[in-house]
Amino acid sequence: MKRLTLAGGIPDTLKGNILALGNFDGFHLGHQAVVSRAVARAFHERRPVIVATFDPHPVRFFKPDVPPFRLTTLDQREDLFAHAGADAMLVFEFGAELASMDAEEFVSKVLAGKIGTAGVITGDDFSFGKGRTGDAALLARVGAEHGIAAEAVLQVVLDGERISSGRVREALVAGDTATATRMLSRDYAIEGVVERGDARGRKLGYPTANLSLGDYQRPKYGVYAVRVTLGDGSEHPGVASLGVRPTFEPARELLEAHLFDFEGDLYGQRIEVALHSYIREEKKFDGVEPLIAQMREDEAKARHLLALD
Repeated sequence: MKRLTLAGGIPDTLKGNILALGNFDGFHLGHQAVVSRAVARAFHERRPVIVATFDPHPVRFFKPDVPPFRLTTLDQREDLFAHAGADAMLVFEFGAELASMDAEEFVSKVLAGKIGTAGVITGDDFSFGKGRTGDAALLARVGAEHGIAAEAVLQVVLDGERISSGRVREALVAGDTATATRMLSRDYAIEGVVERGDARGRKLGYPTANLSLGDYQRPKYGVYAVRVTLGDGSEHPGVASLGVRPTFEPARELLEAHLFDFEGDLYGQRIEVALHSYIREEKKFDGVEPLIAQMREDEAKARHLLALD
């Protein structure tokens, strides 16, 4: 799997590609339908497949002060695209130049010129170009003038409503992990490098791997049953607290994951914590003993939800 940029150029071996074009943050079922169609078309035409995404997200460029909303990092997207069958990921570095480019110029200079694509697959609601004046119809019309066959994939519906990254975010904010998982086809996962903390969890009998949330969408604060994937690919069940730790001072926002029956030093390692089920809201305890008793209850619930009991 290659990671490409326009500045770095597109290798000749990947020219004449089928391009899945979108932002694909989250890579939910709607995104997967677009990439799946690109992979199928490329297979029949014997062409390479490139999945394009944007970094930073265009919303972040136009509204730099909005709260964190990212669902996946570029590394996560690269892994997801590779598993979907893509040959490469193209990262559009979204800045003033791309933001000011009109739709027809984007098709002629970027898609046809720099990328050398033979076909573009998008969602039927995809928009692009300055002022978002480009849509699937314009892409098909202008693309045809440059030898590019464009195709729009119909929206994917769940419970009578179109699946979108916005809906995934709403489900996470509500603590509705089940709905988020259905839309993503996997549990929502946060990755990061394990940080050193105050070792309070270890003193309580529940050592944790601590991650900062960075630019990720904040799910509902509380306790979750989780599955943790380590750098070696191994997966471990556990329980995690996501929030500001109201029992202790100073308040600090963290994702603190306790891996069941695990011994080892995870400091400095990159891990991924998948939120399987929401257990309860976070709360402040009057002392250590009530907290430990609640942690034991949380562990028992997590083990049940993860089918470990």
